[in-house]
Amino acid sequence: MDSSNYALEVSPESTLQFTLTRDSSSDKSADGTARCVMTLKHPGNSSYLAFKVKTTQPRRYLVRPNQGIVAPGTTETVNIVLVEKEKQILLQSFDRLGQSALDHSKDKFLVQSCIVDESFAKSYLSQKDSLNDDHSPEAIQAGKELTESLISMWNAVNAGDDVQIFNRKLQVRHVVPPSMAGGDTPSGKGQSSRAQLWDKTSLENMTQEQMFMEISTLRRKYDELVTFSVNLTAERDILNNTLEQTKRDLNREIAKRKDIAAGGGKDGKGDVSVKNRGGGIGLVSFLFFAIVIFLAAVKLSMMGKVDFLLEAPVLGDLMRMEL
Repeated sequence: MDSSNYALEVSPESTLQFTLTRDSSSDKSADGTARCVMTLKHPGNSSYLAFKVKTTQPRRYLVRPNQGIVAPGTTETVNIVLVEKEKQILLQSFDRLGQSALDHSKDKFLVQSCIVDESFAKSYLSQKDSLNDDHSPEAIQAGKELTESLISMWNAVNAGDDVQIFNRKLQVRHVVPPSMAGGDTPSGKGQSSRAQLWDKTSLENMTQEQMFMEISTLRRKYDELVTFSVNLTAERDILNNTLEQTKRDLNREIAKRKDIAAGGGKDGKGDVSVKNRGGGIGLVSFLFFAIVIFLAAVKLSMMGKVDFLLEAPVLGDLMRMEL
């Protein structure tokens, strides 16, 4: 925190601790709610200070009031309540893993404060005091307008650079007292025994019952780990099957496109081959018949029986020319 006299003194200074209980049977004055009280003290004797409380988990905690104005030399009390649903979730984590599951909370709070105009601060505090005991609809509406005026003031401060904002960050810690770690149920008693068992570091100091409880705890954790691994394996198999099916579909599509492209080329080549084949057959037939006719003419010439060929219109003229 800044050393300026106008920075609010926050208590506790660094950590807000929430004690998680299963019921209020052990403390008649308690209601079983996990809460923490934060005190904001104005250390100076002049200038009013406005404050605002933020958290990284706004759905987990109820902060009342979450903003306001502190007069010089006075103190403001802020009540922070852990929502019951979130408390039960944290207790379930404790039942599975013990206190170590709660020791690494990432929840944080931020207390911001800045100097506010004196006339605005006095007007705000005066109206707030007048509305404390009034629950009429008019008073409720006036309270909303008062809150909106403070929000507008903070928006103006954040938008400008002429007003310094003091920040104090606080960590959060959740704890389950050993006496209430297990409750009154049989399983709760087992949890209480395990809470004591976790503090022991040597197996030689354990009784037979404690060793049995430790083995049971390890067995349950092992079963949870196996279940988690099985679920991961199933998801992996589903993803692998989907990937293989996608690859097959892609390969089929690529092969189909190649067949279409190759089919067009084959059809063109087929036409050429047919044409070539048709021309080849005509040439062979022509040569065959020419040879047969030539041989027949030679034989007829040797036999002297070619006189009838002289009467042929074209062939006869060619033969007379050679004769």
